[in-house]
Amino acid sequence: MIEYYLTTDGVTSQVKELEPGTWVKLVNPTLDEVNEISTTLGIDRDDLMAASDPEEKTRVEFDGENLMVLVDTPSAKHMYGERARNTVPLGIFLLHDYVVTVCSEDPQFLSAFHEGRVRGFSTWSRSRFVVTILLRNALLIQRVLADIDRRRIEFETGIDDVRSEADLVALHGLETSLVYLSTSLRGNGNVLARLQRSTRLRRHEGMDELLEDAYVENQQAIEMAQIYRDVIDGTRDLLSSVMDLRLNDVMQRLTWVTIIMTIPTIVSGFYGMNVNGDFMPLANTAHGFGIICILTILFCGILMLWLRKRRRL
Repeated sequence: MIEYYLTTDGVTSQVKELEPGTWVKLVNPTLDEVNEISTTLGIDRDDLMAASDPEEKTRVEFDGENLMVLVDTPSAKHMYGERARNTVPLGIFLLHDYVVTVCSEDPQFLSAFHEGRVRGFSTWSRSRFVVTILLRNALLIQRVLADIDRRRIEFETGIDDVRSEADLVALHGLETSLVYLSTSLRGNGNVLARLQRSTRLRRHEGMDELLEDAYVENQQAIEMAQIYRDVIDGTRDLLSSVMDLRLNDVMQRLTWVTIIMTIPTIVSGFYGMNVNGDFMPLANTAHGFGIICILTILFCGILMLWLRKRRRL
């Protein structure tokens, strides 16, 4: 899908034709759309296709006055039946008269630009537009990290109710998300660091501060991801300890139940031996069998009450 946006008199709106100052937004483009933009704007076809490759690495490339920035942006996907967060490449091309963004999905924050929710945005301020995208991307990742931590807190709050494998898989999904996001943040940080050092990026008023803000926000996101990973490691250790304690408790209860059930077996074994009944208590007594059963049950009941009082059952 190809969309064209142009800012006129301070208002950004969608246009039908490509003209100077246009923002070209490509979302999951087809091969024909890639070829069209490549031919019209002179962008290398492989560079445009790179943003559709989930394995592509973040980088910055200069080609004369043109600039290509490839960063990772959050995406949502399903993993092991739970919702986990991964990243997809976002390609940004800064040309002499145009800005081109390419992504296999529609990034959550790009719509804010053409919907008028970004103060002072203009498609004519191309360098500032590129840096603002990087800043907004870092802020989006921070929100995703905060959402992951919120889900971790919910999981930790209900850890007493954890019973099934689905709960363990959900925790693993959160940890996997943090691994993906941490890796992407480090790559994005390298991109921002290089842009800060570069003298080939056109510097407008406030650009240095904006780049610094984007870099700082990305570094904060890296620290957040590391902290949340450490906390989830602690949560996993806590869950492992809780599961071990539950297993020990179950084994202890089964042991005592086995001991209680052994008492009737021992009594019946004694009375089942082929010996002279004259020496067996209650062997020749009327209703002796019933009395023995009642005494056995009574003894087992007393033992169970004692164990329950000691919290062994």
